[in-house]
Amino acid sequence: MNKWWLLLLAFPVLAADLQREARWANEIEDAILVGEPEWLQSGDHRFLAIYTAAEGEARHGAVLLMHGSGVHPDWPEVVNPLRERLPQHGWATLSLQLPVLAAQASTEDYFPVFPEALPRIDAGMRFLAEQGHDRVVVIGHSLGSKMAAAWIAQTRTTALQGFVAIGMTAGQHGVHASTLDDLAAITIPTLDLYGEHDLEAVTGSVAARSAAAQRAGNRSYSQVEVAGADHMFRGADGPLLDAVVQWLEALE
Repeated sequence: MNKWWLLLLAFPVLAADLQREARWANEIEDAILVGEPEWLQSGDHRFLAIYTAAEGEARHGAVLLMHGSGVHPDWPEVVNPLRERLPQHGWATLSLQLPVLAAQASTEDYFPVFPEALPRIDAGMRFLAEQGHDRVVVIGHSLGSKMAAAWIAQTRTTALQGFVAIGMTAGQHGVHASTLDDLAAITIPTLDLYGEHDLEAVTGSVAARSAAAQRAGNRSYSQVEVAGADHMFRGADGPLLDAVVQWLEALE
């Protein structure tokens, strides 16, 4: 049985808050200044994404960008700086709206909606393929990095060239699933990026995440600590972008 069905059985059914998601979409769609809103389909649900084409003559591929818990695909911290500025370095970006819950929801409350996130990632990959992108890197922040790892661990698409996990924790995301198990199944080039003053759940699991990558035999796994940065990289947009771009350039 697929582990995501086991996850659904292990928790009470808790669906995403579609009304809150719709409010996010209404607030940001008309305010997008860089890039274009795109409405993607996941099952019978239509959700917002933001696509920004690469600039200049050097076109390297596309980045599928996944935000943290309870926010949206143009969030001003981490997501927007990468979404708007990676295209200046030759990478198109597609920032997805992931499932959200009520504002007071905890990280643990999001475990049951992991299965709702995975088809959205599939939809994002289909959209990028339709735009002609056959070289994709997934970047996830916080909860988005855990959802991304869960998807990558079970995907077999040749278009996926790399994974950047920003502010990733290592704990369980369900009775039958954990981020460490996912990392132990990922063999594509992976950058594990975190802030010097990140959450304890992030900085305290650095060794465990590295050990999981070693179990996968992933020789293209690396960790980078950004000096002075916290979990949201407040005031550290430049160092965050520099670290990501430097790693992406090494993929060439």
